[in-house]
Amino acid sequence: MREMAHVAEWKKKEVEELTKIIKSHPVIALVDVAGVPAYPLSKMRDKLRGKALLRVSRNTLIELAIKRAAKELNKPELEKLVDHIQGGAGILATEMNPFKLYKLLEESKTPAPAKAGAVVPHDVVIPAGPTSLAPGPLVGEMQALGIPARIEKGKVSIQKDYTVLKAGEVITDQLARILNALGIEPLEVGLNLLAAYEDGIVYTPEVLAIDENEYINMLQKAYMHAFNLSVNTAYPTKQTIEAIIQKAFLGAKNVAVEAGYVTPETIEEIFGRALRAVLLIAQNLPEELLDEKTKELLNAQAQVTVAAPQPAEEKVEEAEEEEEEEEASEEDALAGLGALFG
Repeated sequence: MREMAHVAEWKKKEVEELTKIIKSHPVIALVDVAGVPAYPLSKMRDKLRGKALLRVSRNTLIELAIKRAAKELNKPELEKLVDHIQGGAGILATEMNPFKLYKLLEESKTPAPAKAGAVVPHDVVIPAGPTSLAPGPLVGEMQALGIPARIEKGKVSIQKDYTVLKAGEVITDQLARILNALGIEPLEVGLNLLAAYEDGIVYTPEVLAIDENEYINMLQKAYMHAFNLSVNTAYPTKQTIEAIIQKAFLGAKNVAVEAGYVTPETIEEIFGRALRAVLLIAQNLPEELLDEKTKELLNAQAQVTVAAPQPAEEKVEEAEEEEEEEEASEEDALAGLGALFG
């Protein structure tokens, strides 16, 4: 029989250590450290200290550790992380929820120079304006690519903003030379999150990359819709009880005003309506039948109408409501009524 291949002792210990790390943290993420230079990786460890534990290892050992931890914890969903191992993987163990972790990693990335064959994460735009480049063959290369470059005052100048790459496109050798000459850094150096596990769910970057402002707006709209529904159906809650009572009060007040039912809350509006009705009648009476006070009220009403003319198609009732801004006091109004009918 063929003897089983010997497994190095360090590999066994590494799998045991990785398994221990996975089992002792509620959130486990896989990150790709491929292409991250040693110094930026060291700075990233410093930023993560106290927040998360980063352990870089071989992909095969990480896979074994995940499977072992999933079995020992009786969490089969955890094993699904294995499907997301790629590149130079590392384990990031933390108590931070996956959304905060993803945001932290994205904010920790730093710009990096262009490199041929690399995929750009965002659109790459060469901005308009003068550059520090002296005239040379590079200008011809720019123009060949459609970049609006020309010589001005002995320097290369870009005539307008020009997008040379869309997100997801690959940098060519020619573009890498141009971008590096212009000092444009289209790449990012940092840890790319591949997937994260928490409470039986594996989150991918597409799910974690949320627009916070958009979600805040959505929550605000949802709150307002729920608030309005609660008020309109008279379903009392701590947040809506005041609005419900105010709506009920205004509804009862409007009914009382329409019915001419006098209360301390409705007396002013009822007398105001009566005054406006009387003034409408007074407008059609001969002037010699009117006393001075009534004439003053009619003149005041005419001035308000001239200052704010109403569209012809508006109802008389809407025009009357606008006239509530008249400055005639209640005492003046009663005096006019008495003079007209007394």
